[in-house]
Amino acid sequence: MTYNEIRDASWKCLSQCKINSLPVNLSQICKHYGIKIVKNSNLQENKLLANERAKTMKIDDVFHIIVNDSDTMPVQRYSIAHEIGHILLGNGLNEYEAERFAIGILAPACVLWKLNLHSAEDIAKVCNISITAAKNRAKRMEILYARNKFLTSPLERQVYSQFLDFIDKNNGMGTGSHLN
Repeated sequence: MTYNEIRDASWKCLSQCKINSLPVNLSQICKHYGIKIVKNSNLQENKLLANERAKTMKIDDVFHIIVNDSDTMPVQRYSIAHEIGHILLGNGLNEYEAERFAIGILAPACVLWKLNLHSAEDIAKVCNISITAAKNRAKRMEILYARNKFLTSPLERQVYSQFLDFIDKNNGMGTGSHLN
C-alpha cells in the first residue's frame, strides 16, 4: 500500500469509530470492529509472546489481539494499534505499513498540528505513546509543518472536525504548559 492509502485508512478508522480525543481510546476502536484484546498474562500458556509485543489470532471468526502486558502502557498501546492495522488492512501488510497505520491513529497529524505540538516529549505525553514512537512522529511532523498542507483531504477534515471540542479545550498544549 502507498503512504497515502495507509494515511487515509487511519483517518477512516478514526472517523468510523468516532474518535474525538487524545489519547485515542483503542478499546473503542476494537469494540467497533469486533476485535478482542487479551493480556498475555491472562493466558494459561503466557509464553505465547515470549519474543513479541503483540500477536493477532483469529478464534471462531473473531480477531484477538494478544498483547504483552509486561510492556509499558504506551508500548502496549502502540502494539495494539499496529495489530489493528494488520487486521483492518490485511495480512499482506508489511511492518512499515502497520507502523504507519498505528501512528496515524494514535497521533493524527492534523490534531497535533492544531495543538501546536512539536516535541517528542509533548507528543508522547498527550498521545500516551512511547518516546521512541513520539520521536519518529515529531520528525515526520516537522516535514508536515514545513509543507503546511493540512486539511486538504475530506477524510482529514472529517477527523479534524471530530476533534474540534478536544482541540478547543486543550488549545495551547504545544507550549509545554501542560507538562507542569
